[in-house]
Amino acid sequence: MLLPYYEVHEGDGPPLLMVHGILSSRAQWRDNLDALKSFSSPVVVELFGHGRSPAPRDVNCYLPDYYVGVFESIRGALGVDQWLVLGYSLGSGLTMRYCLAHPERVIAQAITNSTSSLAEAAQTTQFRDNADKVIERYEAGGIAAIEEIPVHPKHAKRLPTHVYEELIEDCARLDPGGVARTIVYTNGHSSVRDVIDKNQVPVLLLCGEKEKRFEPFKAFAMQNIPSLEVVNLPAGHAVNAEAPEGFNREIAAFFSGQLARD
Repeated sequence: MLLPYYEVHEGDGPPLLMVHGILSSRAQWRDNLDALKSFSSPVVVELFGHGRSPAPRDVNCYLPDYYVGVFESIRGALGVDQWLVLGYSLGSGLTMRYCLAHPERVIAQAITNSTSSLAEAAQTTQFRDNADKVIERYEAGGIAAIEEIPVHPKHAKRLPTHVYEELIEDCARLDPGGVARTIVYTNGHSSVRDVIDKNQVPVLLLCGEKEKRFEPFKAFAMQNIPSLEVVNLPAGHAVNAEAPEGFNREIAAFFSGQLARD
């Protein structure tokens, strides 16, 4: 199995799988790692086509179920029976899917605002129905076309300067074909809306309350995800970077509490 790039940060506790969102990288977590190492050992994964990861042409590598296998392979390589899990944005859909597939391997999970992971069926088909055109567009347009995507970090307005600068630096590593396949095959298949009511793992939603478009998705999550806790923080989509002190405090309290029960 082809694995994406990942790095382990030794800390005071079990491994914590961390998966970023589209057009992001390990830089997403810059202001969180030290706090997370106080109770865990962060395992930072970069998506295919992002950061230091390869960008395979095989579309199967971008499917959410393939990432489930990737995460399980990483866990096995670390030699642990259980770990903690954290997903950001698109990464939340991937980590929730992993927790649904392997609940016995997860102590607890945390997620952030993620419309893609809770999208209705009609919302998930727009890119899949035009897969070849989407891939052709971004491969032909290159980095310039990628920079036009509204969620590209260059358009962010609330990020701390040092996080913004590192994300922009990593954006130069983005592979246009890999990004396009992520849009079509990862984002386009990432919704767990129809099965999330089967969740068996304690889950914390760290919600950036300034992102108003997420409000109906948060309401759905509160009504349909078992064992869910919600914490609202004064931030937008990039809640962990925009409100790092609150994010670090709340995730430490949640995961530490779950570890004490384990």
